Amino acid sequence: MNLNQFSITAAQPGLAIERILNLNLAVPPLPEQKAIAEYLDNATTNIDSAINRACQIELLNQYCTRWIAHVVTGKLD
Repeated sequence: MNLNQFSITAAQPGLAIERILNLNLAVPPLPEQKAIAEYLDNATTNIDSAINRACQIELLNQYCTRWIAHVVTGKLD
């Protein structure tokens, strides 16, 4: 959607709310919206798991780095 056509000319260009409020948008019915949201939730489960694992790996790396530093500096035996 080209929203530039709805911008107003001024020193600081921006969108005119009164122009945008009159736009017609295609919106699926609520049951279809829910089905789409459910599909996306299921489809992104693997991505969410991968992000979670990456965060856990990063935390373990930080812990390992701290542990090694403590051993090297003599804070740990």
